[in-house]
Amino acid sequence: THTLVILIRVNCLVKSATQTTSYDDTPTPEFLNPGWMASIPDSRLLSEVTMPGTHNTMALYGGSLARCNSWSLAQQLRAGIRFLDIRVRHVNGNLTIHHGISYQWAHFGDVMKGVADFLSEWPSETVLMRLREELSETGDIYGAVVRYINEYASWDLLWHSRLVPTMGEARGKLIVLQEFSGPDLGMRYRSLDIADDWQVPSLQTEHVDQKWSSIHTHLEAAEVGSKDRIFLTYSSGASILAHPNSLAKRINPRLYDYLIERANQKRRYGIITMDFPAAPLVKLIIGFNSPGEYSSNTFPLPRTMSPSVNIFL
Repeated sequence: THTLVILIRVNCLVKSATQTTSYDDTPTPEFLNPGWMASIPDSRLLSEVTMPGTHNTMALYGGSLARCNSWSLAQQLRAGIRFLDIRVRHVNGNLTIHHGISYQWAHFGDVMKGVADFLSEWPSETVLMRLREELSETGDIYGAVVRYINEYASWDLLWHSRLVPTMGEARGKLIVLQEFSGPDLGMRYRSLDIADDWQVPSLQTEHVDQKWSSIHTHLEAAEVGSKDRIFLTYSSGASILAHPNSLAKRINPRLYDYLIERANQKRRYGIITMDFPAAPLVKLIIGFNSPGEYSSNTFPLPRTMSPSVNIFL
């Protein structure tokens, strides 16, 4: 009897993943910052806090046109993200997570449980959540939202007021930024000062420059605007010719450069919402709340990872 032993070495090229100081499409943040709000004084209004957020927070699937992030919700929260952009499709009382037609293999209960678990572990923190209906057009998600909150978290987890809380009042709370009809669950999304010029026709320099101009203008406005109002700036954008990852690779470095020039200064930029943010960029945004804690020496040099996998049969 002869035993035939075949050793086959297969070199599989894995789609390259990039992790720099401003852009990260790998599954894991370079480092975490889960309790950064603990150092913010209780008396400070939340509208005076500068915080990082993610656009289409749960959009992890669907190809390059639909995908906006690579970190899970739990990873995002632990990395320091404090603004979530959640889109739900409403069918027969069920709320599934979508980005356009792309189902994201999650439902609203997953989001609520994830936020509740995080705030239970890190009670010094608060989370703001933009919540809106996507794909379906029922215009009536309030009842389903309330049911999911009670089933997967608790009613007491919410901040029940349209008023901007202080940091002390917000700790341990989820602040729903409500973009749908019905009684108040929290604050109204449209009460914020928002710049969301998301339609970027292409990756041509002219169009990328126009997007950056919108971001820059609103960040400058946030610096001098009313401290009683929350400012929200989206650095994200997309079109059929400008997929979210490709645009983020061009915009995130500009955002990083803009902010690092102003590091170690007390400035209020409000919420800065991004696609595929990197941990150093997240930390840079957080640093404006406590000038002096930021040190450029803590940031690694940009790097690109292109792993290959060897499979032995």
